[in-house]
Amino acid sequence: MLWTLLLALLALLLLHTQLSVCFKELRSRGPRPSVGWPSSSNASKQRLPGAIIIGVRKGGTRALLEMLNLHPDVEVAKAEVHYFNVEEHYRRGLAWYRTQMPFTLPGQLTVEKTPGYFAAPQVPARVRAMNPAVRLLLIVRDPAQRLISDYTQVLHNRLTRRKPYQPLEELLLHEGSIDPGYRALQRSLYHQHLARWLEVFPREQIHVVDGDALIRDPFPELREAERFLELPPRITPDNFYYNTTKGFYCLLSAGHDKCLDQSKGRPHAPLSTRTFWKLCRYFREPNKMFFSMVGRSFSWC
Repeated sequence: MLWTLLLALLALLLLHTQLSVCFKELRSRGPRPSVGWPSSSNASKQRLPGAIIIGVRKGGTRALLEMLNLHPDVEVAKAEVHYFNVEEHYRRGLAWYRTQMPFTLPGQLTVEKTPGYFAAPQVPARVRAMNPAVRLLLIVRDPAQRLISDYTQVLHNRLTRRKPYQPLEELLLHEGSIDPGYRALQRSLYHQHLARWLEVFPREQIHVVDGDALIRDPFPELREAERFLELPPRITPDNFYYNTTKGFYCLLSAGHDKCLDQSKGRPHAPLSTRTFWKLCRYFREPNKMFFSMVGRSFSWC
């Protein structure tokens, strides 16, 4: 009986020693952002974003976010938060918004992206109230192609739910002319939306990324984004490789590759050549105004 008791006590002592070693080892590893281990001022915690990708919708915002996430000093919100443009979310306050952010260490940059921010009139002032020094990234692409991509996504979603949807030509034209009331077209009038942002933010606080160039050759655009965000250059050409099957660049990091999901590179819905050129002519003057505002031109239709 005595020997049994002694053996039991010895087993408990060994277990206690092993647990102590394990806890000490875990503490020595430092904070773990993925599970949010707390503690000191040097621990990881959720912080409000220092940079936001504000749009445009179907302009390449997801690609830009994933590419920025290659940088070791960047942590990104995985989902679109829609805090500033959805009233139900905005009423929850900044404390709720903060809980949607990733855990970061001091010195790391938190980045959020919600493409719906760019065209929502109430958003610029709300973002400034959150942080007047926040850095804003706007990724744009050919507005005609963006519109068709926008329609294609809605069409795909409707067909997935087995719901009918009008052909693009019917939505885009009214009595043979471009209908300015079509919402997807309005989202492509970049100059109108940017004007609202420039009412509350200086131009140098908004970095414009060429979405078409990002598809053709990601690295130069990423290097410019690093400079704008005041990040040390850590993203290199070796972080990208061209996937011939998908038809666009995929990402490489720490020996692992990642490609964007199947919705990227989806074939566009059909649009007649005649209507497409009508669309290009419609965007000609709005595009010129946008070029003047940002101080650069793009090779759009």
